Amino acid sequence: ALDAGINFFDTADVYSSGESESMLGAALKSRRNDVVIATKVGGRMGAPMTQSGLSRRHIMLSVDQSLQRLGTDWIDVYIVHREDPFTPIEDTLQALDDIVRAGKARYVGFSNWSAWKVSAALEIQKANGWAQFTHGQMYYSLLGRDLEHDVVPMMQHYGLGLTIWSPLASGFLS
Repeated sequence: ALDAGINFFDTADVYSSGESESMLGAALKSRRNDVVIATKVGGRMGAPMTQSGLSRRHIMLSVDQSLQRLGTDWIDVYIVHREDPFTPIEDTLQALDDIVRAGKARYVGFSNWSAWKVSAALEIQKANGWAQFTHGQMYYSLLGRDLEHDVVPMMQHYGLGLTIWSPLASGFLS
C-alpha cells in the first residue's frame, strides 16, 4: 500500500479488540513519519460500563492504550466513534482538547454523529477555545446517501473534511 502511494490508515480500538491497532502499528513502525493514522474511541472495550462511551475517563485511558498498541507518540486524527447520550458533550469535547494540547493527537474528528450534534459541538469548541473537529467519518454508498441532505451541507458550512466508510454497502455492491 505504501509503495502504491497510500498514506492514510484508519482503525479503531474496538476492531478485533485492539489487534487492528497493534498490527497496523507494527506494519507502519519504520514509516511512521510518512503516514497519517486515524483511530477511534467510544466502543466497548471490556465488560465494565467504564470501558465504553465518551466519558473523560474512558477517552483518556483509551488514547493511551491506542498509542501503546500503535507504537507511536501521536495519533494524527482521533475520532469519537459514535454519539454518547449518557455523557455531557462538554466533558467529551474538553477531554479531546486536553488530548490535542498534550500532543497525543494532532486533530480530532467524529464518526456517525448527527448534523445537529456536530454543529452544537463545533459551537461549544469554538466558544471555549478548544480543539475543533476537522473532519467526519460517515457511512456513504450508492445505497446509503442520507448524509447528502444534512451532514454534507453542514460540513461544507464549517469547512470540514469527510472520509467515508463502507462505500460498497458492506459488500452488497461488490
